[in-house]
Amino acid sequence: MDKPRRNFWQIVNMSVGFLGIQFGWNLQMANMSAIYEYLGARADQIPILWLAAPLTGLIVQPLIGHASDHTWGKLGRRRPYFLTGAILSSLALILMPRSGALWMAAGLLWILDASINISMEPFRAFVADILPEEQRTRGFAMQSLMIGLGAVMANVLPYLLLKFGNLKADTTGYAIPLAVRISFYVGAAAFFGAVMWTILTTKEYPPDDLEAFRKKKEKKGGLGLGEIVNAVREMPMTMRQLAPVQFLTWLGLFCMWLFFGVAVARNVLGATDAKSKLYTDGIAWGGICFAFYSGVTFVYSFFLPAIAKAVGRRRAHSLSLLCGAAGLISVAFIHDKNFLLLSMVGVGIAWASTLAMPYSILAASLPPERTGVYMGIFNFFIVTPEIIASLVFGWVMVHWLNNNRLYAVIAGGVFMIAAAIMMQFVTDPAEKKVRATEPEAVVASRRG
Repeated sequence: MDKPRRNFWQIVNMSVGFLGIQFGWNLQMANMSAIYEYLGARADQIPILWLAAPLTGLIVQPLIGHASDHTWGKLGRRRPYFLTGAILSSLALILMPRSGALWMAAGLLWILDASINISMEPFRAFVADILPEEQRTRGFAMQSLMIGLGAVMANVLPYLLLKFGNLKADTTGYAIPLAVRISFYVGAAAFFGAVMWTILTTKEYPPDDLEAFRKKKEKKGGLGLGEIVNAVREMPMTMRQLAPVQFLTWLGLFCMWLFFGVAVARNVLGATDAKSKLYTDGIAWGGICFAFYSGVTFVYSFFLPAIAKAVGRRRAHSLSLLCGAAGLISVAFIHDKNFLLLSMVGVGIAWASTLAMPYSILAASLPPERTGVYMGIFNFFIVTPEIIASLVFGWVMVHWLNNNRLYAVIAGGVFMIAAAIMMQFVTDPAEKKVRATEPEAVVASRRG
């Protein structure tokens, strides 16, 4: 069917849910390493404690994508998964900061990450379902904008509560500070409220032939594991080319998320005791840095569609990744915490593009009836580097990096440089389509 163009506010409404998802996800990413250290974990133990989350994503994402491709009911196709994930994630966010032991925090991280996955990937397919091709870059950029806004709120909240919250002495006996606990409670409300906004304001298109769709669903049945395997075998060329880009990008990002906050506390501020005020201040400043790069993401997302139109989506993404690499590597030369904000400008640019450009390019190459499952499979190239980081980086920290968190952050920048190079080998279907419709003289002049 021909999909009508959506106006600005309609695109905003369909993207608001991502603000809540990112609020919860960023609370997790910015605070979990510190939570583990509050509960007594060593630096080399932190990566393995993150392992359950990506393993869950590896399984959950394609199953949820396949299921949403074959769902239609009163709430539509993707919205039932938004709602289920929001409920489970909100409960996990409430329980997480009340953890009293490492095993409990790791278990809740597993539940939280699985629940976020239930909501997150159908949102990617949601854009491809609803928007025509010419508006998809804008749709994914709007998701990027909402992610930036949600991340700013999540990262700055613990700092503001510490600085201006006038919190009384915490006598409850929890190992995790009160400011962090309150932030997670607020995150639970934000996650659920934002997802509900999208559910209530944006309707989905039914299948063109609803009766045929239902018969096909009844015939297939089961979990669809065979169809997922077949989808992997028949993966579009553009998706195969994007795989190493995503892998290297997210490996770099996980290096940052796992170690940036504790690197600020230990390497920049010089804190050595995880229970000291200086260490707590360092973790809080790490949150401010994350909030700042998320703010840059929010602003840059307004300009990203125009930049992509001017230079092409491939070049726009490569240049953005190089900005992120420069930001992470520059941390090695900074000794004043305030200058870290300059480093975060590059990270914010890379993050905005990572959230939009690969998905915009990918969506143009996917068969509509398999959008959900392929978006789920695409997540393999996000969670696989996280699994590798979880399994291997503990050993790397001990044997190669001398447990120096700063070196891990720098390694993240190196991975981003490699991703930027690999991006130039990706075929963008939109660029290919433009070339196919151009006059031969124009094509010949480009070949020069």
